[in-house]
Amino acid sequence: QVKLVESGGGLVQPGGSLRLSCAASGSIFRFYAMGWYRQAPGKQRELVASISSGGSTNYADSVKGRFTISRDNAKNTVYLQMNSLKPEDTAVYYCNTFPPIQGYWGQGTQVTVSS
Repeated sequence: QVKLVESGGGLVQPGGSLRLSCAASGSIFRFYAMGWYRQAPGKQRELVASISSGGSTNYADSVKGRFTISRDNAKNTVYLQMNSLKPEDTAVYYCNTFPPIQGYWGQGTQVTVSS
């Protein structure tokens, strides 16, 4: 069983930056493709970015050029660097495998972009 714990969210002004972290338990982390997902109020959860076990990345069009996903397999951690944040980035951010495994969803971390 893998447990995922997200952190690093907060309140930031438009144009600001945040770095999210997702710590995973379990030694098999390095074999999983991982993703960052977000869910805004009243909307469905959506994939923001993904990274393969080998480090290949993909991004949603809405965040391309602003967000960067990375991973440190030695630390069992995946990161999401978010720059040039916009109010529409406001959401609860989650990490999970890619594609997601239902039982692995964590609590998420709230990101609020507001002046």
